[in-house]
Amino acid sequence: MPTPLPTPTLRQPTPTGVTAARLVLLGVTWAIVFAFNEWVWDAAVSGMSLDPHSRATEAAHYFLYDSAKLLLLLVGMIFAIGLLRSTINPERVRAALEGRPLLLALVLAAILGAVTPFCSCSSIPLFIGFVAAGIPLGVTLTFLIASPLVNEVAVVVLGDTFGWGVTGAYVAAGLILAILAGLLLSRFDLRDQVEAFVFATPISKLHLDGAKPTLADRVKAARIEVRDIVGRVWVWVLIGVGIGAVIHGWVPEAFFVEHAGADNPAAVPIATIVGIPLYSNAAAAIPIGEALYAKGVALGTVFSFMMATVALSLPEAVMLRRVLKPRLLVIFFGIVGVGIMTIGYIFNWVS
Repeated sequence: MPTPLPTPTLRQPTPTGVTAARLVLLGVTWAIVFAFNEWVWDAAVSGMSLDPHSRATEAAHYFLYDSAKLLLLLVGMIFAIGLLRSTINPERVRAALEGRPLLLALVLAAILGAVTPFCSCSSIPLFIGFVAAGIPLGVTLTFLIASPLVNEVAVVVLGDTFGWGVTGAYVAAGLILAILAGLLLSRFDLRDQVEAFVFATPISKLHLDGAKPTLADRVKAARIEVRDIVGRVWVWVLIGVGIGAVIHGWVPEAFFVEHAGADNPAAVPIATIVGIPLYSNAAAAIPIGEALYAKGVALGTVFSFMMATVALSLPEAVMLRRVLKPRLLVIFFGIVGVGIMTIGYIFNWVS
């Protein structure tokens, strides 16, 4: 008599409680790794007895620290936003957005950007998640502009450096720029200028035919989305950070004093163009702006330089290119660049 075949054992679905516990543990682990990221690279530089003030050491530390930070943010934010999106039916999101005042959405996006202390590159993971969630492109671009320009850390440093009256004007200018840019971009249908992979995500298929995914289904879809998106952009993250590491902290102060003085009407465009390659966050750009201001560079010119440095960086352009098509990337940089120059001229005129 032939030996009967063993009955296949069906894999039991993971209980929801176990999945939730794993998620909590994963989140805590991510938070610990993110919190100690800078300390690890500081300790590595110190342990190798390298000169922490040398150009090469600063560039290497910047590359290692910022690459790890951005990749951690990319993985964590895409997963978290993906998991959140998986709990909400996309049709309900679109229905909730329809008929809402656009200006209100733009103001809320600018405020959200202001309270998230991210640099231009760190804001990109959230930007990708928002676009994939079906939030209008103009609204997400408003967030992308406001987040590096205005945040609580920069406001404190700016207030201590330039005074609270000037700081209030800077914050207002940054938020108005973000809102007006989003308002202008919202007048055009630019969704075809976003790379297709941002919309074609596993999570977008979870709610087809009225299906109700389990927590395990949502976690699996979020994990696949992380793998797909991070797999497409991680090289561009490293390239962008590598560019930033080479030019980080390098500011041609003598050039500014000579060519961007108060008597030069082209000082604001010069400061804006020179600031674009010099990637930095707002808190780090403020001391540079203070030094330039002390050397006689006009306040509006200083602000144009600082805004271009934090909101229109070359590394950001490299990373965004993997998400946005060239036409939209040029439009985005052009609108924000003109806005920054306008702010610079206004500040020079009133100060």
